[in-house]
Order: sequence, then C-alpha cells, then structure tokens
Amino acid sequence: MYGLLGSEDAALARALHDEGWNGHQLRPLGLTAPQFRGAPRKGGAYTTSRDGSLWFGSPVPQIAAVLVKALASRSEILWGKARLRVRGFMLDVDTPAGDGPVELATATPVVVKYQSRYLLPGDERYIECLQHNLAHKADVLGLPVPRDLRVVEAGPRRRFTVRGAPRIGAQVRVSMESDDRFVQALRSWGLGLDTIQGFGWIR
Repeated sequence: MYGLLGSEDAALARALHDEGWNGHQLRPLGLTAPQFRGAPRKGGAYTTSRDGSLWFGSPVPQIAAVLVKALASRSEILWGKARLRVRGFMLDVDTPAGDGPVELATATPVVVKYQSRYLLPGDERYIECLQHNLAHKADVLGLPVPRDLRVVEAGPRRRFTVRGAPRIGAQVRVSMESDDRFVQALRSWGLGLDTIQGFGWIR
C-alpha cells in the first residue's frame, strides 16, 4: 500500500506511515490479500492461480485518487516474494442503501485487541473494543458513530504472522445502526485494526 501511494505521492505515503491522517493515528486505508480463483487446495498453504484479484480502498477522496492513479500505471505488484502481474483494474462503487440497520460481512479476519491481548468474537470486551474502533474511525471522518453493534455470525480463529509478529482474528458478520455515509466508508476501509495489512476487509 505505501509503495503504491509513494510511487505517485511520496509525501502523502510518508505522512500516513509516520503520523496517520488528519491529526489521528489511524490510517484510512484498507486492502485484501490476493484472492485466487481455481487455485488448488493444499493443507497448511495458500496456493495461487493465473486468475486472481486484489482490492484496495480508502474512504478519503484525496487518498483514493492517488491509489487509482498508482494502480492505473502499474504492470505488476510485489506481494512479499510473489510477483503479481496486473492485467487490469476497475473501480468498485457501492450503491447507497440509506440510513438504518445494516449487516456487514468480512472477507478477511477482523483483528481486535484489548491491551496486549487479541480478542475473538464471544470474548469479554470484544464488542466494546470493536465499537471503540468504529467510533474512532467515525471521528476521523467527521461522521456519526454507529449504534447497536452486535456480532451475528463468526468464523473460526485464524492466526497470521506479519513481519514476525502474530495477528489473531476471525471473519465476522455484524449488524449495526449506521449513517449510510459511514457504511460506505467502512466498505473501503474495513473493520477492526490493521486494515492496512489486509485485515477486516468487507465483502
């Protein structure tokens, strides 16, 4: 993500990395890990195919515009040790659904922490910490805080290692009462922590 942004606006990439956005430590950026269609199954490993997709997003127009420009000029993306050829890209814009109750399901695990401990759906303080993260994101964007958050469904515990450090979470389907502008923002940012590392991306 920082490499993409930096290829078009080095100052923006550096400021986001070092300081966050608009006086907040949060970085309004999200992405998925590569999703491959038709990849063979292999226990304990992720496999690839020639047909895959990546999603990148930001609810901040200035950042999103830089991302679009960067992606339009790329013929390949380095993902760790993998070299992914870019065969095309498209903008994905959701149709506003209106204010009120909404359900959101994630394509990647949601990371939530309390102090130094990773939390999973059903753990004490999970809803409290996820609600706090949503309120912080709403504050960054100047939008109303969602209410009545609850977990409708949760997937199994997943553990990943990112730059030598663990990340633990689970995919979730949540419901909440929310301003539609904030729902649209979450769809290009994600739920929970470490969205810039590929966690919490909403389907």
